[in-house]
Amino acid sequence: MGLSHVDEKGAARMVDVGDKAVTKRMARARARVSLAPSTLELITSQGLPKGDALAVARVAGIMAAKKTPELIPLCHPLPISQAKIEFTPEADGVLIEAQVSTTAPTGVEMEALTAASVAALTLYDMIKGVQRDAAISGVWLVEKSGGKSGHYLREE
Repeated sequence: MGLSHVDEKGAARMVDVGDKAVTKRMARARARVSLAPSTLELITSQGLPKGDALAVARVAGIMAAKKTPELIPLCHPLPISQAKIEFTPEADGVLIEAQVSTTAPTGVEMEALTAASVAALTLYDMIKGVQRDAAISGVWLVEKSGGKSGHYLREE
């Protein structure tokens, strides 16, 4: 299968989605931020000097989903119908999950991945004053639905 974002000469191009069916589409992506237990405690107790890190990271992730076509050159601007960000504290950090939905001729995988990434970067920004060695250890697509390719669910 060829790459859809390159033409017959190998030049980058925006895919024409004008003839694709408009369907309900959803994508979920995750990112993980590794933290010291003391930093996690400051986050969950809202004891950070910069304030409520998770609230700020949530808003940043939602904003990022809406701004994805401005950040990723060949992404189509889409009417986002929902973007939500959830945080799950873990023993060694925070798991971030972004879910984005639309009704459009193309999917929202990049919007979900961008939302999770920016939420993770924002969380790092919020805690860097107390833990500079925090690490964003991954960003991955968990699930997508809608469109011609159907449903995808990553096996954990």
